[in-house]
Amino acid sequence: MSEVSYPTHHNTTNPYESLFGYSRGVRKGPFIFISGTTSTSTPEPSSESQTPVILYPDSAYEQALHIFRTIIHSVEYLGGKREDISRIRMFVRDDADSNDIGRALKESLSDVAPAATMIIGAAFVNPAMKVEIEADAVVL
Repeated sequence: MSEVSYPTHHNTTNPYESLFGYSRGVRKGPFIFISGTTSTSTPEPSSESQTPVILYPDSAYEQALHIFRTIIHSVEYLGGKREDISRIRMFVRDDADSNDIGRALKESLSDVAPAATMIIGAAFVNPAMKVEIEADAVVL
């Protein structure tokens, strides 16, 4: 019987990954680790700046929904399922956004019910970022 092989690293077009030398996600055996993820869009190739564009700068809720979609896609790329997501860490700039981010978590993963931590008072590289989320998954 042959063993199924999955990618061990997942990279996106986010320029920070290559600039700083990290992966969006890494799989080690049954464990999947997804890097801190923000609501960004890849800059246009013709753009002089390679800084990602922040999506939904006025909505922590929309940013969080976008981030959860990115995280789920990354877990699936690495051979996992959304149901394998077991831990979420949310870094939030303003306490006023915590309920909206919690609502996005509930809408995205309530049936999975991962362990979750929300840290308030984070500072980000771009002031339009309202939330950064990282995740761990275990594929059994």
